[in-house]
Amino acid sequence: MNDLWKSPILNLIASVIFVLLVSVAAVVAYVAHGWPVGDAVYMVIISIFTVGYGEVRPVDTHALRFITEAMVVLGCTGMIFVTGTLLQLITFSALQQLVGTKRMKNQIAALAGHVIIVGFGRIGLILARELTRGRIPFVIIERTEDRLTQARAAGFLCHAGDATEEEVLIAAGIERAHHVVTVTPNDAANVFITLSARALNPKLEIIARGEDPATESKLRQAGANQVVLPAHIGAERVAEIILNPTAASLLREGDRRKEIEQDFNRLGLALETLKVEESGRLAFRTIAEVENLSLKNCLIISVTHSDGHAVAPDPALRLMPDDVITLMRRG
Repeated sequence: MNDLWKSPILNLIASVIFVLLVSVAAVVAYVAHGWPVGDAVYMVIISIFTVGYGEVRPVDTHALRFITEAMVVLGCTGMIFVTGTLLQLITFSALQQLVGTKRMKNQIAALAGHVIIVGFGRIGLILARELTRGRIPFVIIERTEDRLTQARAAGFLCHAGDATEEEVLIAAGIERAHHVVTVTPNDAANVFITLSARALNPKLEIIARGEDPATESKLRQAGANQVVLPAHIGAERVAEIILNPTAASLLREGDRRKEIEQDFNRLGLALETLKVEESGRLAFRTIAEVENLSLKNCLIISVTHSDGHAVAPDPALRLMPDDVITLMRRG
């Protein structure tokens, strides 16, 4: 029972239900004494909300007076309770947000030698979980409200804002941090964040994500110690599988295939298998031509000929009808 009164939402629900029950009971009572439903509902509304426009029908019997008195006492009391719980809910939410934000700022201010994660997408989430397991303190910088809500719900320290602004990085404790990991999918933003972070803390270890391989040199010039290219990591992962003696079947086996696909999904990549149709767009094209057709959004990692023989995807290799290709693309 004590928990019930501590919850503003439950209080509001209970008070609304009480008012509805009183209103329905009063309408039924008036109708039972010969009033039309419309008049009964109107009488209940103006009485409970204390508008006081006057009685729509004479209340000239003891029974009608008792019904009206009970409705006014119970209904108005219920409405006072509804108003009170609404104020309680609004105040409670505001205070909870204020206290929570202040507590989080104090916790961030107390950190030193921590990791700053910029971006809470798929890679940011995986990184946060791994750092939590390793008991390494970290702060997440994210500007998207729904991702911030997700991060807070997971119990992670986070700061709302755009990491391209120096004030946001300073608020996350960049001058005391040991690492900054920028994993947003925007290469330009990652370069700018890297520049700002390096200027604010020359001793910082910066790990930056790059989508386009051409961005790697820019990130390193901006001050990144290490650059991570998810597409290349995925390609290397598959290369290891292909070079394995049992690789011919690994990409086709159900359980192993699912495991590999899950690894790729964590990196924002997808693994697909396609059969080359004679009348399709892929037939008789080289691998380089196919990859250029997709605007380099995909990378062919395995080609299996119709006789079941798997070969490495040489750029000059021409795809023939009934070949089966395994490709990796951005998810």
